[in-house]
Amino acid sequence: MFSAKQLELDAEAEVLAIAGQMRDLVQRVLKKKGLVLGLSGGVDSSACLALSVAAVGSSRVLALLMPEQDSSPSSLELGRKVAEQLGVAHVVEDLTEPLRAMGCYRRRDEAIRSVLPEYDGSYRQKLVLPQNLLEQDRLNCFSIVVESPSGQQRSARLPLKPYLEIVAATNMKQRARKSLEYYHADRLNYAVVGTPNRLEYDQGFFVKNGDGAADIKPIAHLYKTQVVQLARHLGLPAEIWNAQPSTDTYSLPQTQEEFYFCLPYQQMDLLLFALDHHVAASEAAAAAGLTEEQVRRAYRDIEAKRRTTRYQHLRPLLLGEVPSIAGAEAEPTDGPVKPPAAIEAGSPTYEASLPALQARPE
Repeated sequence: MFSAKQLELDAEAEVLAIAGQMRDLVQRVLKKKGLVLGLSGGVDSSACLALSVAAVGSSRVLALLMPEQDSSPSSLELGRKVAEQLGVAHVVEDLTEPLRAMGCYRRRDEAIRSVLPEYDGSYRQKLVLPQNLLEQDRLNCFSIVVESPSGQQRSARLPLKPYLEIVAATNMKQRARKSLEYYHADRLNYAVVGTPNRLEYDQGFFVKNGDGAADIKPIAHLYKTQVVQLARHLGLPAEIWNAQPSTDTYSLPQTQEEFYFCLPYQQMDLLLFALDHHVAASEAAAAAGLTEEQVRRAYRDIEAKRRTTRYQHLRPLLLGEVPSIAGAEAEPTDGPVKPPAAIEAGSPTYEASLPALQARPE
């Protein structure tokens, strides 16, 4: 019978396998001395930091904390807490002034004012999707929600032009962060770690050449539910793996469910797994606590996101062959890019990773 148990894994075996593979890839393929990653204080980046330490040792890992004016103060606090717990050097890079210089906030605010003229810099804001997407067939149309200094909230449905302008402006945040990650990686001869989980990677929940850019993505094959299992096993603070996932992009608190996914990640993981394993909607509905029709709508939403975000997975498209680098560039696929399957304990790859892990530098 199909159930949430399908997503349970052997956390210890998975940690050993991932750490061993990471160390091998860093040294043999990427030929780098260590790893750098952006640490948000969320479960994905925190788990990736712990895995990086297991792979190459805490002295060869750098964590970057990159707040800006819209970030939650708790993100910086949690990031520091995890870095200190793992004994990892960390650097705080405040992005507010660089983003202001690039016009990030000004361009976003102008787009919001085209819909809500009373909005100004004293207001807080966020983008949201309708929260009843599974109750009826409808388009995923975004609304802007703003809150005045007195706490009054207003919302308005966004036409396409201001929606695209707001997203384009806020995408500067992820791209600016990645620029700093590669600056520090270049100066240290380190590789950059990307932190998307399988749900985010599959559904295109990342910014191309922003948080989507990396040299290695250690958890892209793991569902968010599984990343939480790893975080618990790795001894990360409960306030990190127990928290509701947030985008931390807009100044009003905003969950990933409000902004992108039509369900909490626990149900999204289950339905993504079910769809990929051809589980009937009726069987998936019983496991997820939903109706059969809700599951069908969720399946359609998953497939729609795969289609609309496919370009984010593509490398730059060449118009002619360059034989000298044949094999270094992956060919575009006809469908969504599939992450590798999880490595099982006892497999040749897993066994081969153990000596490398045990001999990791201190």
